[in-house]
Amino acid sequence: MASSFDSYQKRRLQSSYISVVISIALVLFMLGILGLVLLKSTKVANHFKEKVAMTLFLKDGVTKEQTENLRASLLKEPFIKNIYYITKEEAAKAYSKDIGEDFLKFLGKNPLKNGIDLYLNADFVTPEKMLEIETEFKKNNLISEVSYDKPLIQLLTKNIQRISFWLLVLSGFFGLVAIILINSSIRLSIYSKRFNIKTMQMVGATKRFIRKPFIWQSIKLGVLASVIALLGLAAVIYYVDKFIPALELTKDYVSLGYLVGGVLLTAFIITWISTFFATQRFLNLQTDELYY
Repeated sequence: MASSFDSYQKRRLQSSYISVVISIALVLFMLGILGLVLLKSTKVANHFKEKVAMTLFLKDGVTKEQTENLRASLLKEPFIKNIYYITKEEAAKAYSKDIGEDFLKFLGKNPLKNGIDLYLNADFVTPEKMLEIETEFKKNNLISEVSYDKPLIQLLTKNIQRISFWLLVLSGFFGLVAIILINSSIRLSIYSKRFNIKTMQMVGATKRFIRKPFIWQSIKLGVLASVIALLGLAAVIYYVDKFIPALELTKDYVSLGYLVGGVLLTAFIITWISTFFATQRFLNLQTDELYY
């Protein structure tokens, strides 16, 4: 009879552990997806920023040697990502193609200037920093004009800031939900052992001694849940990368490292804190309060 009861208790305990692991794994999976969106949103935003060009139009008297020296000096600047030199002949061909006719036949001469297209690093693609760069370029005797799409830069910066703000708000909300759900799962698991906790306390066991096995057990369950969540995230990343290869999810090892570390660290911290306070609550209860 006792053996049958012990077997029943063991199955009940295993079932409780499985439900806790599944609950934590689902929450960590949700947080992992959100974390992946946050990490890649920065990459996507930087991708669009680095597609914006700033064009330097050179004066007519600038020699080839002076142009090469200017290009060499530009490449040393920290804000430069790529440089493309475009002659006025190449610019004329491109413009004629865009409008569908050769405008040089009407004008008789080429009014365009030799130019250098600059693509800046994403950190410098803001209205303020690009204005500073423009002001410095205008002081150069070789440059006649600096051109870039200012309204586009302002709109791009504004939209990125708005999206980043709402992503942070969403992250905070889901983070709070994750803490509440994981905490509830662990509290229910420990609730079923509240009489064992009180019995150990009554025979003289210290609070630290009682808490320690519960904390380690919860941490192990959290690590197991995080492994399950990471396997689910790996499957999502694989299929997303397969259909949207431009995101380069499987090649971005830094972001993947942050994601794995974040999931494991979140599982460890939340399970440890939740278990500590849950056991502390039952340790502070009187014996007659355990029935309510």
